[in-house]
Amino acid sequence: MPTLPASPPLLHLDRHLVAMNKPAGLLVHRSALASGDTQFALQWLRDHLGQAVYPVHRLDRGTSGVLLMALDPDTARALARQFEAHAVHKTYLALVRGWPAEHGEVDHPLRRLDDGEARADRGRSTDAQPALTRYRRLARLECESPLPPHPTARYALMAVEPRTGRQHQIRRHFKHLSHPLIGDATYGKGGHNRWWAARLGVARLWLHAARLALTHPASGEPLELRAPAGPPWQALLAQPGWQVEQPHELHGLLGL
Repeated sequence: MPTLPASPPLLHLDRHLVAMNKPAGLLVHRSALASGDTQFALQWLRDHLGQAVYPVHRLDRGTSGVLLMALDPDTARALARQFEAHAVHKTYLALVRGWPAEHGEVDHPLRRLDDGEARADRGRSTDAQPALTRYRRLARLECESPLPPHPTARYALMAVEPRTGRQHQIRRHFKHLSHPLIGDATYGKGGHNRWWAARLGVARLWLHAARLALTHPASGEPLELRAPAGPPWQALLAQPGWQVEQPHELHGLLGL
């Protein structure tokens, strides 16, 4: 569990919405699968603002970045409609094993996972649902291999745009591509995860929600929220040997 500062790192606040840069390792709200946790983004925001907040989307515990919540039920319902209509555009930064293609998409249906939480969709069909993820390669690295017998290993930094919102969609889709995310204890490979954690001094899932673009539900104006990726990502990019292919977009997603 991360050590939290005194106040949440807010990205946006008005009468209807609040957005924060969620730290990696922090749950959005209480979960039956993490009964020992005592800190949650929802309660942190609620206590800081002194009012109720309403979650409208999810980020995995290990994912950092833009987390948006509503400040009243009507706004929450309006935002939920935008998410359901795929009208909210999300861009993530991910570190993956191997070198995926320069750009592409994964159109691979996913089943809903049982995460042990009470959900509004409980009891609905568990058939695989359509899931689409688009990606672009931003930088690639070839370095000493953490695992024998190969002398070198390859990694890549990716811009990822999930066009649907299935559970663990990005993580599962890159596993499907045989390019799992580094730091992913569920779908990745432990040797690579441990090697990067030791190299950078940070054990985390290397997935960051860098950008969220939507229509403000009250004003009708476009709203773009960006979350700086922070020092761990800068330390990652500072490793020798990176071949940066899309510097403008990479620096934009990093918040540099």
